[in-house]
Amino acid sequence: MIRVLLLGVLFLLIAQAFWRVVDGIVDGASGSSKRKRSIRSSLKLVRDPVCGTFVAPRPELSLTAHGETHFFCSEKCRKEFRR
Repeated sequence: MIRVLLLGVLFLLIAQAFWRVVDGIVDGASGSSKRKRSIRSSLKLVRDPVCGTFVAPRPELSLTAHGETHFFCSEKCRKEFRR
């Protein structure tokens, strides 16, 4: 009896793993994912004024000049902007 129960649980785990793989393949092939859409809509990127790279605004790599806050991709760009 326990053997049948364990085989049933194993079958359910294998089926769930299989459908996760298939779902990932379908999302990857279509180019859109439910997770990717929610992340993209909630994260606003800003352009680094030195190199033009789009970055997520982080206070540790920011600088306020003339009443405007600028965000940078690296400490190197922030130092170059200060000059």
